[in-house]
Amino acid sequence: MDTVLWALIIFVAAGVGTWLVSFIVEALRPKPKPPAKLRWAPDIPIQAIEIDGTRLRYIKTGKGPALVLLHTLRTQLDLFEKVVPELAKHFTVYALDYPGHGYSDIPEARYDADFFVRVVEGFLDKLDLRDVTLAGVSIGGPIALILAARRNPRVARVVAINSYDYAKGRGMARSGPFGWVVTYASLVPFVGETVMRLRNYLIMRAVLQGGVADPRSIPPALLKEMYKVGSRPGHYRAFLSLLRNAESWQDAAKSYGRIEIPVLLIWGEQDWAKPAEREHDRTLIPNVQMETVAHGGHFLPLDRPQEVSEAIIGFAKT
Repeated sequence: MDTVLWALIIFVAAGVGTWLVSFIVEALRPKPKPPAKLRWAPDIPIQAIEIDGTRLRYIKTGKGPALVLLHTLRTQLDLFEKVVPELAKHFTVYALDYPGHGYSDIPEARYDADFFVRVVEGFLDKLDLRDVTLAGVSIGGPIALILAARRNPRVARVVAINSYDYAKGRGMARSGPFGWVVTYASLVPFVGETVMRLRNYLIMRAVLQGGVADPRSIPPALLKEMYKVGSRPGHYRAFLSLLRNAESWQDAAKSYGRIEIPVLLIWGEQDWAKPAEREHDRTLIPNVQMETVAHGGHFLPLDRPQEVSEAIIGFAKT
C-alpha cells in the first residue's frame, strides 16, 4: 500500500474519530439553569412571554416611552447591562433574548432574518407596545430596520447600531482568526457541526473579544455566562442555522428604501463593517442620521455605554 493511500486512511480515520469525540464532548457538557435574578440588576424582575409557542425571556424596567433593545447574534439581553440603568431613567426599557439565544426557548426553525423579525413583531404585539423606539445592535439593527421598512405601525423610530447587513452576513469572520474559522467552517456540512460541538471557552472568548475595541469592555462574568448558555441542548444547532442563513441579513437591506420613520445609524469606529458598507446603508435609508463613535467596536453597548445611551436618548427625545 503506497504512502498516499496510508495518508488518506489516517486522515479519514482522524476525521471520523474527531467527529465521534465531538458527540461525547457535547453530551458531557453541564446544562445551565436559568438564573432567578439578573447578575447585574437583581431588582429588575426576569419575565417570560410566549410568541407562537416559543417562550422568550425578557425584562422591563423604567418609566416613559417604550424602548426595545435588540441584542447581537450569539449574545443575550445582558449585552445591555451597562446601558439599561441610564436608559431606564428616560424610557420604559424592554430587552429580550431571541429564540435560540440566552435563556429563551430553542425551537427547530430556520434562523434567518425573517424568523427573527416575526418574533420581535410578535413581542411588540403581545405586549401591545406603541410609539416604540427600536434600538438594535448587529442583527438587531436589520431586525429594527426591516420592521420599519414593513411600516409596522407600532414602531416610531429606529436606532441601528453596527447594523449586520453586509459581507453576505459573514462579518463575524472579521473579528479575528477564530471568528474566521467558526464562520466559514459552519458552512461545511458535518464540519460545522463538529466544530460547534468542540467549542471551548477560550475560543468563544477570543471571538467575542474581537468584537470590542478594548477586551476589558466585556465583563468576565458575562463571558462565562454566555459560554454556559451555549451548553443548553440545541443551542449550537440554532447558532449554526443562523450562520448558514446569514446572507438573509444582507438581502433584507434591499427593503430599506421603504422606511418612512426617522432612523439613526450608529457605527463603532472599529466595527467590522467597512466604510463603504456603512455608507451603503446610509444611502439606502431616507430620513437617516449617521454617527460614528470613536474607540468603539462591534459590541458598542459594552465598549462605549455612555455614548450609546446619550445617542439613543438624544435621538428618541427629539
